[in-house]
Amino acid sequence: MVRLPSKLWVEALIRTVEVAGSSAFVVQKGDAERGDTLIKVSRLDGTATAYTPSTNLEGERIFRNLLSQGVGPDEASVDAYVQRARSRDSDLWVVEIEDREGRHFLTEDIED
Repeated sequence: MVRLPSKLWVEALIRTVEVAGSSAFVVQKGDAERGDTLIKVSRLDGTATAYTPSTNLEGERIFRNLLSQGVGPDEASVDAYVQRARSRDSDLWVVEIEDREGRHFLTEDIED
């Protein structure tokens, strides 16, 4: 399966968020071609969710909701996770979405 370059994928996600009337911005730029992407969704009420990419059994790209791993819903725990991830991986893209409804705007399947 052909995967879009990370930079292009991030730009498309941000555009989708903005068209829907929400805000998104890059917290950390990673490798333009192959960097993984960590998505933080802030509801602007002290809660947040984090999503990381994974691969399902069919080899397709999916995203994992980290709530099942104890990250969130309090925004402080999500921010702490994001900080640890940033320090571990300099090629990582970190995108923060601000959406009061908590929408992630991901088109890939989400595993809870």
